Amino acid sequence: MCKFKRSTSEATLYTRSDSEGDLIIVSIYVDDIVYTGSSERMLNEFKREMMQRYEMSDLGLLHHFLGMGILQTDQGVFIHQSKYAKSLLMKFGLEDCKPVSIPLPTGERLKKVDGSELADEGLYRKIVGSLLYLTATRPDLMYAASLLSRFMTSPTKKHMGVARRVLRYVQGTLSYGIEYVRNQSATLVGFCDADWAGSEDDSRSTSGYAFSFGSGAFSWASVKQNTVALSTAEAEYVSASEATAQTIWLRFVLDDFGEMQSEATPLFCDNMSAISMAKNPVFHQRTRHINRRYHFIREALQEGVINMQFCRSEEQLADIFTKALPKDRFKYLRSKLGVKPVSSLGEAVENEATY
Repeated sequence: MCKFKRSTSEATLYTRSDSEGDLIIVSIYVDDIVYTGSSERMLNEFKREMMQRYEMSDLGLLHHFLGMGILQTDQGVFIHQSKYAKSLLMKFGLEDCKPVSIPLPTGERLKKVDGSELADEGLYRKIVGSLLYLTATRPDLMYAASLLSRFMTSPTKKHMGVARRVLRYVQGTLSYGIEYVRNQSATLVGFCDADWAGSEDDSRSTSGYAFSFGSGAFSWASVKQNTVALSTAEAEYVSASEATAQTIWLRFVLDDFGEMQSEATPLFCDNMSAISMAKNPVFHQRTRHINRRYHFIREALQEGVINMQFCRSEEQLADIFTKALPKDRFKYLRSKLGVKPVSSLGEAVENEATY
């Protein structure tokens, strides 16, 4: 319809280009449509065509979408879920709670059986589910929400206490969101990391990755690995493989946007052994037992899809997705991901925002 091309990588994404090289991008979620483009003429044509076929309302410049708030300034775009976060605290009776500076105590490791009594399972699931939705614009909450989600069955009072602590962190960061700055280099960059044997229950490691496209993280994850890693290098190797899979998909989507990545995507890892394992095409004693599905990272390297590079642990952004960090370290990585309060954008923007 309307000469749009549907993305083969993302079912909700449609694009259309003209002979002059201008592009319009449309994203659909049920009956909500968000569109943008490089040509005012194409945008007006699309709006007119849609209104001729359907009963539609033009809400103007995007301010809200799926519970997210969007502030557009001359410097860039700021997305947040402040209104949702505030309603979350009210829902669980914590609107007047005392805030904390970090979501988890440093080095916090939870386990299924911790000696405390069982908590209200229904309430716990509601809290964790709500926190997971909040991670759409809050990567600083990703590890805490992911960790808590491992105990959805038979949670204990300690688990509940940690979940409430995370809500207290939300209380102190209600106005936080992610800023994407204009006129930055349109280059996809990734970071991947792992916490070896971080799970107290099954000794499995936690993988984390983050991707940026000029400024501000726009894709991130924190997941427990499916197998037990025998070493830190193996855990990092598996994490890099998972990040590579995400890299390939992101490159496909960017290609649909007209932002094809002609160069290999830099993927930063802070473990030289894992990088050497990925670049060595020969299976040896350290890698032959690893599930074959993770070895496609080598093919991605050889084809120039990714370029694994070493970064110092101090600059590893994905570290925030693998473990509970000290306050100073947590805040530093949070800022590097582009997470900041709306007040940092200026008083005029702060007054414009409705929470």
